[in-house]
Amino acid sequence: MNGLRSRLFGLSLGVVAFMASFGVGRAADQGMIDAAKKEGQVVWYVSFVENQLARPMAAAFEKKYPGIKVQIVPGTATDLLLKLLGEARAGGVRGDVHHGGSAVWPLIKANAVEKYIPDSAKDYPAELKDPNGMWTADALYFLVAAVNTDLVKATDEPKGYQDLLDPKWTGKIAWTNQLTQGGAAGFIGTILQSMGQDKGLAYLQKLAAQKLVNVPSNQRVVLDQVIAGEYPLAIATFNNHSDISAAKGAPVKWLKLEPVTATLDIVMLLKGPNPNAGKLFIDFSLSEEGQHVIRDAGYIPSHPKVSAKVPAEKPEGGNFKAQVLTPEIVETELPKWVTVYNELFR
Repeated sequence: MNGLRSRLFGLSLGVVAFMASFGVGRAADQGMIDAAKKEGQVVWYVSFVENQLARPMAAAFEKKYPGIKVQIVPGTATDLLLKLLGEARAGGVRGDVHHGGSAVWPLIKANAVEKYIPDSAKDYPAELKDPNGMWTADALYFLVAAVNTDLVKATDEPKGYQDLLDPKWTGKIAWTNQLTQGGAAGFIGTILQSMGQDKGLAYLQKLAAQKLVNVPSNQRVVLDQVIAGEYPLAIATFNNHSDISAAKGAPVKWLKLEPVTATLDIVMLLKGPNPNAGKLFIDFSLSEEGQHVIRDAGYIPSHPKVSAKVPAEKPEGGNFKAQVLTPEIVETELPKWVTVYNELFR
């Protein structure tokens, strides 16, 4: 798969034709707006931080479309998925819109997702939307290496993945033990996808000899331990987290070991009670206006025309290559990545 940077400048004519053939490229016309206003609300199952993003997005939508209320159903990604799957088994989901890369396939298998990609996503690159029309990326996450700048001189910073094999890093590289696309398993996937199975596995075997520190927590905790000086170096941390902490004076810097792991937060239309309001909400969240709300909340917007709050956090602004782990790749390959982790790093 080519890097994300080169994909962010346009959309192939073939994909445009494909989308048109599925009828998923319609704009939010007045008919849809009128139908959404008759429904009166959209029910959004959301695991975004409520006060940071969910409420600002709801407020911006309600301002643009008065008369349509956003009912926020907050929760963790796991809890919301279980709730929706329970609703689907009981006769039908109660939500209209949901998001999250790990949720899409279970919900598709439960027949809870409707095809819909709005006209506001027409400029999104092909790898940021499902060719079958089931989802579109609304936010991006880039997982990178990060160093404590008090402990690691600029001249000693790893410049590529091979540099992580230097004996000086033995026992000093931390990462989360979460076996998700955004954790250790995703790092393994990036190596195997970018290097190929044989070379990638050979590299990972050498990396395992470096005795990586498995931290039983999330990426933010791993980064905080680097900032505190417990470890000089971590991998599989979010680049925007480093920038947020550095802006507050923390001794941390993220590194462009290429390709960087890119994972997607995706938005999907559920087969819920307010389909028109759901479509309108998705159209808004993927538009430049909605993507600015995502950016202002500190998340990285997926719209190719909307930069990150720190422009260098996106490939075209930071001049780095990314390996995109789409939901399809994760669904197919994640069990293999977990097996590699268990065999080499546990």
